[in-house]
Amino acid sequence: MSNPEAPSPGPSAGPPAEQPHIVSLVLQAKKALQQGEQLCHNASTLSSSSAQISVDVLALDAQVRWMSEAVLDQLKLAAKVAKSIEQKRSELERQVKEWDTLRNQRSDALDAILESLGAQSVPPDFHTVSADSSPFGSQNPSEDEDESTPFGLPPSSSNPRQSPTDTIRNRSPIARLQEKKSKRMDRRRWKTLRDFVDERAIEDLLDTIEKDRQELDDILAQTIDYPESLAKTIDAIKDMVPAEVALPSFNEIFASQEETQTRMAEHLESLAHHYGNMSNAMHDFEAGEEFDEEDMQGMNADADALHGIILDIEDGLHSIEVHRDELLCSKTFAQEHIDTHRRILTDLDELGEIMTDMLERQHNVEAESLDHLEHLHLQLRPLEELHHKYTSYQYAYNKLVLELARRRQYREAAQRVVANTIAELDAMVEEERMLRAEFQTEHGQYIPEDVCLYIENPPNRWTVSTWNDEPLETLPEVEAEFVEEAKQRTRGAEVGIGTSQSL
Repeated sequence: MSNPEAPSPGPSAGPPAEQPHIVSLVLQAKKALQQGEQLCHNASTLSSSSAQISVDVLALDAQVRWMSEAVLDQLKLAAKVAKSIEQKRSELERQVKEWDTLRNQRSDALDAILESLGAQSVPPDFHTVSADSSPFGSQNPSEDEDESTPFGLPPSSSNPRQSPTDTIRNRSPIARLQEKKSKRMDRRRWKTLRDFVDERAIEDLLDTIEKDRQELDDILAQTIDYPESLAKTIDAIKDMVPAEVALPSFNEIFASQEETQTRMAEHLESLAHHYGNMSNAMHDFEAGEEFDEEDMQGMNADADALHGIILDIEDGLHSIEVHRDELLCSKTFAQEHIDTHRRILTDLDELGEIMTDMLERQHNVEAESLDHLEHLHLQLRPLEELHHKYTSYQYAYNKLVLELARRRQYREAAQRVVANTIAELDAMVEEERMLRAEFQTEHGQYIPEDVCLYIENPPNRWTVSTWNDEPLETLPEVEAEFVEEAKQRTRGAEVGIGTSQSL
């Protein structure tokens, strides 16, 4: 801006009508200076506000970071709780699977022995009452309604030697023998060892075990969704955690504001200098000094430049205001993050209460499940006992077949000994009779009749019978194929029975 000098006294260089224009120029300079001062004051206020806002942003950012770390730590702790619940449930499920495997083993073993029992036929002689002695004891007296009996000895008949139905039907022994042979020939009517098993009791036991197993599933189902529910809640809260506040470049902002303020100060100094010059020109004009046209042109040019200077100052103020608004925006974002964190902390408090209830419930479920699982293990003992019982039952039956075959061989051998003895005795008696007849023929006529009257007695005849005239033992007929089958089934069976005891 030009600096007009006071013209020297002399004649007027310009028209008198233009001289009063100096007053207007002075007023313009004063107004421009006042505007510049106000704009610079506003810029200073905005710059101070920016500094305070920057401090607030940094404080809020530190608070957001601290709260974010606290929230993430709480979420990690919650994740550990969820993992702990999941591990406890996994351990329970592992024990349940082990029990299921053990139950399947016991059930399969029991099914196997039952299938084996169903594949082994029992001849009718072994379980009907027509025989005097039955290896199974007295059976159902009705031969036409020969029902299956539970495992063990059925109730005894009042007279094991005679069937009441035989008396009612008035059947002869020959008829009964023929019917017996007919039944023996028709193996489709034969029973198996499984027919003597109480399968209804086994089914009731298996149903009870399955019901108890289902109750265990119901207990475990009470907390089945806890790990997944906690994981979803943790992920939802983690998604709510705001990202870090994008801090502006404070150095660049402050450097830009300082540069802008310096430029604005230079413009304000220029306005003040111009106003001073115009004030001096006004005093000179009032003192009677007149200005030439060149001076007036310079003053007008300076006045025209005032508007551009004001615009530059306003642009500087706007630049500072933009930086201030940028900081305000960062502060607003940080405050929003603080509010979000407060809501998250409220959710974490609720989550903490929920996890406390979950842990208590999981503890109760775990204790109840272990007690129930122990009860289920006790339920498997009857399966083990039944397997051993039926394994021993089959083994004993096969031994029974072998024992009957041995007894039959013993009876036949004894009968052969008795027959040979009788034949030998009969031969000795016949020889003795002939010797006595020869003696009587040769010497009897010379012996008086009243001497040794018993000399003419024939020799005693002998017989061999059971002790105390007991009836002969009646044994069922055992075919060779049954004996061979029993031998095959008993080979190594002692090891199997020992194994079944330790299942």
